[in-house]
Amino acid sequence: MFTGIITDIGTVESATQRADLRVVITSGYDMTGVAIGASIACSGVCLTVVEKGAGWFAVDASHETLSKTAPGHFVAGAKLNLERALKVGDELGGHIVTGHVDAVATVAKRWTDGGSIGIEFAAPRAQGACIAAKGSVTVDGVSLTVNIVHDQADSTHFTVNIIPHTAEWTTLGALAVGDSVNIEIDVLARYLERMRESLAN
Repeated sequence: MFTGIITDIGTVESATQRADLRVVITSGYDMTGVAIGASIACSGVCLTVVEKGAGWFAVDASHETLSKTAPGHFVAGAKLNLERALKVGDELGGHIVTGHVDAVATVAKRWTDGGSIGIEFAAPRAQGACIAAKGSVTVDGVSLTVNIVHDQADSTHFTVNIIPHTAEWTTLGALAVGDSVNIEIDVLARYLERMRESLAN
């Protein structure tokens, strides 16, 4: 489990195709305190540490993971929002995040809103019922509050504000129109939607 509060920005040092994609990520984390087998959320994707060294760690991204996540995240030079797994007793500063990506969204609009950045995302319509105004959503691993939601024929658009701190300490400040991001809906909404589907059938 995670909280959506980013604690480092990593850089993909290399991505080598084996049976799965072996991704080496440089990070400011003290790796002596990170165990092999530990989970680290990488731009919203929960991945397992399989190798590590001073200032770096490696993960394996499966075909399933790559098919369900935004393209361009696991290529050399890419920047990733990093968060280590939540420990019992840690402050829950964001919301409960599983690191399981529900869909890929794209940046539809970006504008300046005072000192913040306003961003409108277009998400698949299938996830639209689980995105609510003043609810929580995870974008590339970052816990955000939804401002406005409006459904379209084949997509759901929602807006968020990126405050200066978030823009500086995550990759979201660099997003441009057309960029793809990983989104995770609120876990409670996920289960409620599944219950609704089950009862309807």
